[in-house]
Amino acid sequence: MKNFILVLLTLFLFGCTQVQQEKKQTIKEEKIIEKKTFPKLEPNRYNVAFLIMDGTYNTEFTAPYDIFQHTQYRKNIKQMNVFTVANTDLPITTFEGVKIIPDYNYLKDSLPHIDILVVPSAEHHLDTDLDDHAMIEFIKQVDSKATFMTSHCDGAFVLAKAGVLDTIVSTTFPSDIDKMRAMFPKLDIRKEVLFVHDGKYITSAGGAKSFEAALYLCEFLYGPEIAQSLAGGLVIDWKLEDVPHLVINK
Repeated sequence: MKNFILVLLTLFLFGCTQVQQEKKQTIKEEKIIEKKTFPKLEPNRYNVAFLIMDGTYNTEFTAPYDIFQHTQYRKNIKQMNVFTVANTDLPITTFEGVKIIPDYNYLKDSLPHIDILVVPSAEHHLDTDLDDHAMIEFIKQVDSKATFMTSHCDGAFVLAKAGVLDTIVSTTFPSDIDKMRAMFPKLDIRKEVLFVHDGKYITSAGGAKSFEAALYLCEFLYGPEIAQSLAGGLVIDWKLEDVPHLVINK
């Protein structure tokens, strides 16, 4: 009988603790939502959204973010507004442990028009993230109106899952190319290039080479002088002709 009572008491205490934790989480979310402010987006700029989630890799996020954000300090060009989107209002934790508070929750918020979507790589882009139907649907919706869709490293798997690369030449992280080919056998996926530009899609090998893919898009939009200026501001040696890449002309 004593053992039975102890079991019941343990179950009761565990249940109470769980309820208290759920209440604390709800209160935490409510406080974040109450304090939420959206970034100021300047008119007549490209709106560049970065799709982030738990497990996002720092470099594939910060490299293009740095390049695009610095366009705001260049004159006589159509500069870029940069912001993050996620499926939560709570901070996301990158693979390396950095916490980032998303600017917009694509499941709840009214989003601005997205001209350029950036999909950095994340820890589970080869498996469980591909089963996130809401995220895949979000990518499809953005793709229908965006001017450019870009990915870095395994972010290409997410674009492929959304079906937007079906007729597009693409690439991904070098050691994951064979995996991508096996998972999406109908796609044209290239090796030995650091990025591919096909139509409005730019896919890159990722890592530190995410800088090169972002600089390429800036050179495509603004010309080599602006791209060189952006690279110089971040102490990057930039010569497009020295970067193995592929541009598909249709």
